[in-house]
Amino acid sequence: MSTHGTERGTGPGTHQDWERRVAALWERFDAHDPADFRERIAELAAERPEDDAAALFERGAAHDSTGLPEEAVDLYRRALDRGLTGLRRRRAVIQLASSLRNLGRPDRSVELLTAERDIPADRLDDGERALAGAVDAFLALALADTGRDREAASLALGALAPLLPRYNRSLAHYARALLSAPDGS
Repeated sequence: MSTHGTERGTGPGTHQDWERRVAALWERFDAHDPADFRERIAELAAERPEDDAAALFERGAAHDSTGLPEEAVDLYRRALDRGLTGLRRRRAVIQLASSLRNLGRPDRSVELLTAERDIPADRLDDGERALAGAVDAFLALALADTGRDREAASLALGALAPLLPRYNRSLAHYARALLSAPDGS
């Protein structure tokens, strides 16, 4: 189905309507069994062109969230290859990296999330910047899985520090110190 001419507006068949229906389905995630949820997402994705990056991402996320990470990895990669942008792009990288870690590829997860973390903040929109802590958290998990425990702890504590009501500077300092202190101190 072509979406040419339906990208604007809020009525049925528009991109905004599709986004609203996708969001509404995700809000009711727990009301569906896994196969039913994947089928409903697939039905919504089928309304978009076959190579639509957002639809591929949503299908990947549905597979991932229902315990099928192998299928999700392929869909995330296809979405990213087709030019997924913005918040969905960052979510796809995080979710792809998490799935790869769960499938025994923490090394690849570290690569993806390190590259994501290195993107300058001024090249990201507000939604993407809001997921900086998630990038750090999933990178910490992958680092731990590769035996880089001190780096993982430093990253996790550094991500946590701004969220605390007190001790922010102290915790941030100790997080950095983990990287320079010898093991066991």
